[in-house]
Amino acid sequence: MKPSGAAEEAEGAEGEREPLNPEASETLGVSATYREFVRRSYLELMSANQHSLHALNWRRLYLSRAKLKASSRTSALLSGFAMVAMVEVQLEDYNYPRELLVAFSACTTVLVAVHLFALMVSTCILPNIEAVSNIHNLNSVNESPHERMHHYIELAWGFSTALGIFLFLTEVVLICWVKFMPIGRISSAKKCCTSAPILASSVAAPTVAAPDNSGWNAALASTVIMVPVGVVFIIFALHFYRSLVGHKTDRHQQELEELNQIKYQLDGEATALQVV
Repeated sequence: MKPSGAAEEAEGAEGEREPLNPEASETLGVSATYREFVRRSYLELMSANQHSLHALNWRRLYLSRAKLKASSRTSALLSGFAMVAMVEVQLEDYNYPRELLVAFSACTTVLVAVHLFALMVSTCILPNIEAVSNIHNLNSVNESPHERMHHYIELAWGFSTALGIFLFLTEVVLICWVKFMPIGRISSAKKCCTSAPILASSVAAPTVAAPDNSGWNAALASTVIMVPVGVVFIIFALHFYRSLVGHKTDRHQQELEELNQIKYQLDGEATALQVV
């Protein structure tokens, strides 16, 4: 009788260990699994968002590096041309208009100063960005100074491409006027100064040569050609700037919509977690 009583006591103890409500145990298991799913989804979403943020920072770094490289090459080339034009131009013995000489000197000086400023900014910032871009690590983008120096990079790029090229076109027109204006006038003045031989019978009047406007026509032709080029350049610069601003605005709008979707997803998951 004792063994049977012990068996009954063991079965009673096992019955006490079993849950009184099996459905509640199943609900707890499902809730634990759902919590793990929500946690895993949240971590995956945060990791994807972090990777997209790193990708955006790297894209900005590469864009800043490309702008600085373009600015340095363009500024070095155009400033060298301006200095050569300033040194190699030979002023003839001609009564130049004072406004032309002042405009030529001021335009050349401003052109060289603008390009040298862009070249200085590129030379100072570009090595730091190059050093970071050569490191194959996602977190190394935070060590680059391109975000802090963003305004200087944009200023150098604008000076080198927009303002610098426009000043270079103006410089070409002024050089044409300085170089070609005296050509016909000096030759006609020399012809005018030569007197005809005086005959014994009669006194010959001094010969006056017809004015030669070939140099003035050449300078005017260069101006007529360059003015439409300058207008097209300004229109393209404005159109490109507006298109670039529109593209950036669309990108920011898309990023804001993605952030709103992420927020709604996180709010929905947090609400479901609280309900569970």
